[in-house]
Amino acid sequence: MTGDLGWAIPLIVSIISAATPLLLAATGELVAEKSGVLNLGVEGLMLVGAIIGFAATVGSGSDLVGVAAGALAGTVLASLFALFTLFLLANQVATGLALTIFGTGLSALVGKAFVGIGLRPLPKLELPVLTDLPILGPVLFHQDALVYASLALVAAVSWFLYRTHAGLVLRSIGDSHEAAHAIGYPVRAVRFAATAFGGCMSGLAGAYMSLAYSPSWSEGMTGGRGWIALALVVFATWRPARLLLGAYLFGGITILQLHVQAWGLQVPSQFLTMLPYLATVLVLVLISRDSVRIRLNAPACLGRPFHAAG
Repeated sequence: MTGDLGWAIPLIVSIISAATPLLLAATGELVAEKSGVLNLGVEGLMLVGAIIGFAATVGSGSDLVGVAAGALAGTVLASLFALFTLFLLANQVATGLALTIFGTGLSALVGKAFVGIGLRPLPKLELPVLTDLPILGPVLFHQDALVYASLALVAAVSWFLYRTHAGLVLRSIGDSHEAAHAIGYPVRAVRFAATAFGGCMSGLAGAYMSLAYSPSWSEGMTGGRGWIALALVVFATWRPARLLLGAYLFGGITILQLHVQAWGLQVPSQFLTMLPYLATVLVLVLISRDSVRIRLNAPACLGRPFHAAG
């Protein structure tokens, strides 16, 4: 039986790897959007996290240092975004786009010295007995730590948002910042923390790209995955559990383009390259037709500036 399904194991493992950065970045963006902040700079944050994480790993020789550096870089840039949009009241859409442009340019500049350098990928965890199980072992119990962290973080975010008082406060701020401020909740502080967390997760996603998914650096290596992560939040209708379905669906589509030609199917390579983004647009069009669900689940104050009274 294992032999019959042997071809599927590498495919599933590849899908998991492709889905992990999407899941990490989308989870962070979901928390930010739940607080009412729309950060379109996810792509730039991922690129900066990728190059800083890669450079830190090359310089220190430690995977842990690289992962931490990538997450920290995303947190710092997202905090700057929060400073401009929450305290200086800059337009969130324009500032997010500027952040993507800045992150793309900065990563290209810093990354010039690291082109052509290869690293060993993040080590896979070996779980006694479980790793040796047929089929399930290599698929579920032979992944790197960030794969498991992405799943744990989705569960933790879901628990935080819907099972804790702090999560209720964050959601209330996203739904009505005026009412939340009127009863004494620190709107800007909560949004700042949520935005910084989103940046941390995007930086972590970028570090995963350069340290595990493709352990090297190349300019623009995220390939638009930050934009797909933004679309995933809408696809999931701002529900953490649904991010799992969306991330693995889009991860599967991304991997599909790499396998179709290997299977001998005569499909133009240009179409295969655009397939993940075409699927993103199609899904968003289909979801937007259900305007009632969008209104019920989207934070009412998403993207709206907060002007503190007095």
